[in-house]
Amino acid sequence: MHHNPTDAEIRSLLTKATTIAMVGASSNPERASYGVMRRLQRVGYRVIPINPRETEILGERVYPALSAIDTHVDIVDVFRREEFTPAIATEAVAIKAGALWLQLGVHNEEAAAIATAGGLVVVTNMCIAVAHSLFSVPVRRAPL
Repeated sequence: MHHNPTDAEIRSLLTKATTIAMVGASSNPERASYGVMRRLQRVGYRVIPINPRETEILGERVYPALSAIDTHVDIVDVFRREEFTPAIATEAVAIKAGALWLQLGVHNEEAAAIATAGGLVVVTNMCIAVAHSLFSVPVRRAPL
């Protein structure tokens, strides 16, 4: 059974990360992913949105899949239902991401096992924006 990293390990992961790919990002301001993406941008992360039905979100080019990204990704943050997460975990391993992060309310043992076997740090059922605040991660730049 998967257990999340310790608070100190999560803080370290968020402190070292610079690039986050957000699977399931949305241009709809009423969606949680939109608010989280905006928050992550404001504290200094580069957020790469992944959604085959979008073209631009919050000023960033949207990619149809993780495999289309041409840069290293530190964290793959997932805003999709848990049944989609094993395939996303497989993609995250394939692009050699540093971590798989399943948002609040999302937990999948198979996805966690795939990502862990692929060498990724795995966090499940936790909001990355809340964790950033909760664990007092330094802000990379002043909020907009």
